[in-house]
Amino acid sequence: MITTIGDRNITLKDFYQILFKEEALDVSAAAMQRVGDCFAFLADFAKDKLIYGINTGFGPMAQYRIDEREQEQLQYNLIRSHCAGQGKPVDTLFVKALMIARLNTFLQGKSGVHPEVVVLLKEFINRDIFPVIFEHGSVGASGDLVQLAHLALSLIGEGKVWHEGRQVDAADVLAAYDLAPLSIHLREGLALMNGTSAMTGIGVVNLIHSRNLLNWSLLASSLLSEIVESYDDHYSAELNAAKHHPGQQYVAAQMRTILHDSDLVRKRHEHLYKKVTEAVLEDKVQEFYSIRCVPQILGPVYDTITNATTVVLHEINSVSDNPIIDKDQGNVYHGGNFHGDYVSLEMDKLKIGITKLSMLAERQLNFLLNNKLNQKLPPFVNLGRLGINLGMQGAQFVATSTVAENQTFSFPMYVHSIPNNNDNQDLVSMGTNSAQITSKVIENTYQVLAVQLLTTLQAVDYLGFEERLSSVSRGVYQQLRALVPAFTEDGVIADKILKIKEYIQTEHLQLPTAPVSQAAHAPAAVTEAVAS
Repeated sequence: MITTIGDRNITLKDFYQILFKEEALDVSAAAMQRVGDCFAFLADFAKDKLIYGINTGFGPMAQYRIDEREQEQLQYNLIRSHCAGQGKPVDTLFVKALMIARLNTFLQGKSGVHPEVVVLLKEFINRDIFPVIFEHGSVGASGDLVQLAHLALSLIGEGKVWHEGRQVDAADVLAAYDLAPLSIHLREGLALMNGTSAMTGIGVVNLIHSRNLLNWSLLASSLLSEIVESYDDHYSAELNAAKHHPGQQYVAAQMRTILHDSDLVRKRHEHLYKKVTEAVLEDKVQEFYSIRCVPQILGPVYDTITNATTVVLHEINSVSDNPIIDKDQGNVYHGGNFHGDYVSLEMDKLKIGITKLSMLAERQLNFLLNNKLNQKLPPFVNLGRLGINLGMQGAQFVATSTVAENQTFSFPMYVHSIPNNNDNQDLVSMGTNSAQITSKVIENTYQVLAVQLLTTLQAVDYLGFEERLSSVSRGVYQQLRALVPAFTEDGVIADKILKIKEYIQTEHLQLPTAPVSQAAHAPAAVTEAVAS
């Protein structure tokens, strides 16, 4: 299969197919024509004019005019001098995403790059040649300069790349595939670096994972409703229609779809809406908030993912260069499209939303583990002998400490600007930091959900509820049990948690689609967004 880009806006599904299903990428002929036409226009337009980054210095040194004989060297100097990244290498999945994001920007035909850039970037993406890019370096304002400098460095045949699981010299990989290093024609160095593609590339992967986490949390929450044999009105259409939030109504509709054939959830009118003679009821009339308020808690997470998806895709399908080359208007415009505030704010909101999701998972886990709260399971869902065996006790510490880290990570980067670059960049976005911290929150949340799901499996077995679960819940239960069978004796539990975590991280859960009538005001954009 091949995903062709350049003739329409790229979508989250396109990214999913290329990144997670390893589809090849191609570029439309119309987009290649736009790129070539824009380059030809700029080459002619710049002959007798002063154009930033072609015949001037950069940033605070823009007042220095560069002689024509040194303009090519200027681009090489820019790339090499900004290859200053430090910290851990960025995961290759994020690197592939940022390369797709940068390529898509060039395909808008407003960057003035030579078509050679497009061809070589496409080759890198399709051959899984990943520049070694480091986590620290971008303030997200004049573009992701440092991270994208390392991308540019590999394209000119210098520095290191990841290929077939190893770090190797970029020059050797180019030679192995008979690919010529990128030549500088006009402004290829600046165009590769001057944009928001690192934060948007990482951001789009975050969005795909966030949707997956939401689905797994919906499934885990529904399973918990079955385990406690809760009443079904807290996710009813009637109750949730009384609030007009699309996310709340979507979450409730999905829970109704998951639980539609469960033999465990109860209808309130059959148990309580009749003459009741007991002075003190054994059953709770209403469940704890972490069970009863799932639509109200996960609904804002859904809405946050929806809005962040819109904003990040707007950014990816935009032109984040400076200057902008406008062939149609016959002009070059200088400004600040490289500023990453839009993405920074959405990534901050996303990490807060996913942190809240992890907090919900931790509270639901605590309910399962605390026999004084649930009043139906042994302490720590211990299926062995109480006292000699410890069940899931140790695993709870992992979930609790990890959620605490998420809460700390949730401090917003968007408002943490530090001026730099001789105060030329006096208010910056920190968008790449925000996107990378969000990715850490997401990774942490997979760990927390893995502990919760493993505990849930044990609870289902203790209660003997497998055959009474809804068909959706039972199917997922069986998939996870195939990975980790039920256990009574204590052993190293880390391996069991890791198996669940790796499974839910790579197997993107696709829940049955709630009927339109049930989804109420839920926007179609998000249900289409990922892996439909």
